Amino acid sequence: MEEEKDFLDNEEIFSKVLRAGRRTYFFDVRATRANDYYLTITESKKFTHDDGSFHYKKHKIYLYKEDFELFKDILAETTSYVFDERGEEVISERHQKDYKRELYDERLDSPEPQKAAFRSLNFDDL
Repeated sequence: MEEEKDFLDNEEIFSKVLRAGRRTYFFDVRATRANDYYLTITESKKFTHDDGSFHYKKHKIYLYKEDFELFKDILAETTSYVFDERGEEVISERHQKDYKRELYDERLDSPEPQKAAFRSLNFDDL
């Protein structure tokens, strides 16, 4: 039992956070029981109820080292395709109403690492 507690205490090795409106993305390096590393990417989205209370919905992806290179290549290719075809401006009618591109860009350029995490993420590091 002590071994499992030590494993859980040491599981998270490195972490970056991207806050983007109602969504927060967590990029966490974790250790397996064999002490190898893998990546978890978690999207957490906040929902507010009519009474003011709120809850979060979370979705998680587990990415293992043997898939890093292909994942990185496909992610770069697909994000480039989207930007090439539609540009970087958000045009969705479903996008949150209080979204301000200027404020978002300012947060990305912020000296605070947790707010600028996505821009500093280098896919070559995967």
